[in-house]
Amino acid sequence: MTASPGSTVKAPPASPSAIGMVRRLGPGLITGAADDDPSGIATYSQVGAQFGYGLAWTMLFSLPFMIVIQEISGRIGCVTGRGIAANLRRHYPSWLVRSVVTLLLLANVVNLGADLGAMGAALTLLLGGNPKLYTVGFGILCVVAEIFIPYAPYASLLKWLTLSLFAYVAVVFTVHVPWDEALFATLIPHLRLDAVNATALVAVLGTTISPYLFFWQSALEVEDRNRRGARPLCRTPRDAGPQFSRIRTDTVVGMGVSNVIAIFIIYATAATLHANGVTDIQTSAQAAEALRPIAGVFTFALFALGILGTGLLAVPVLAGSAAYALAEAFQWSEGLDRRLRQAKAFYATLSVATLAGVGLNFTALDPVKALYWAAVVNGLLAAPVMAALMLVASNGRIMGRLSLSMPLRIGGWMATAIMVVASVGFFAL
Repeated sequence: MTASPGSTVKAPPASPSAIGMVRRLGPGLITGAADDDPSGIATYSQVGAQFGYGLAWTMLFSLPFMIVIQEISGRIGCVTGRGIAANLRRHYPSWLVRSVVTLLLLANVVNLGADLGAMGAALTLLLGGNPKLYTVGFGILCVVAEIFIPYAPYASLLKWLTLSLFAYVAVVFTVHVPWDEALFATLIPHLRLDAVNATALVAVLGTTISPYLFFWQSALEVEDRNRRGARPLCRTPRDAGPQFSRIRTDTVVGMGVSNVIAIFIIYATAATLHANGVTDIQTSAQAAEALRPIAGVFTFALFALGILGTGLLAVPVLAGSAAYALAEAFQWSEGLDRRLRQAKAFYATLSVATLAGVGLNFTALDPVKALYWAAVVNGLLAAPVMAALMLVASNGRIMGRLSLSMPLRIGGWMATAIMVVASVGFFAL
């Protein structure tokens, strides 16, 4: 087609590159990747070793509920310009926000101790040396990075760390997986009603739908809007369409990557450990070590390196979500974009939570062995926290005209109900 004289022909818009797409992803991608922390790796490894491919279906089953609840969390931050704890403090009784934040802090510190201990153990497997010394080093490294690296490059660093998850994809393709059996178990749900299966189900749901992820994604949405100087959507409702679309895409990608990687971890341990009679794995590092004689040094090294990468991603998320929640509850200055002198209490909480996790590795309580049970605890705590989340997101006084649509409201309450049923089943069986 030829342009007429004096006219201009606009070139068609360039298709977005893969790098450009990744740059547009943010809180949802980081949150989803952090969901596969060493605690999660240990849980999926134990499930794969104990049940083979039998519980792989739980990853597909939980995915839509993860997406819904994390999208709701992101919307709360984007619409109100405040995190979940701040909205609870402003609109609900003080005992509710204190109870929620206290439960979150306790669960996060235990999870931090478990994750840091697993990272120290994984590095010892690779290099030798003292695992406790490595654990201290990782704790200090994470605290220093969160305090002194500006938010924008730090968020970018966390985003690139998500690539470490693909170590587990590589592991699967280094071992023999009976794909017909694996895919059948993934697509066709089946569950025995006994205590062992109920515990495993709560652990899987607890490590995929974890309370700290709700607070983190909501807080990061607030952080991103503040950095860009954007007002909350409750003041600019005409911007809601594109922003909600961005949050949904970001969340779907993040949660999708998280659960696909979880399936690959289950496949890897089912094809190696379960197939060779190794059915009791208590830690992610133990899973890596068990792979060495069965699947070879290369597979073992990939698994161990994945633990380090996911730990470096997850520890800041665990500590950061605790710091955001406490700062919002007590109206402290907050944010990873602020300098140390501008948010002393916020960074103090972040540091104390991380170092308390380090300290657990020097007590009689072995947080590394508690990885699987940390996931169970998260599963039991998730239901009341999700109920509080839904109260905030459904409240017209808080969300204004942008309160949840009926499909999101139904999906959110269904996710909450599933966590309640799983918790009741855990105690009943």
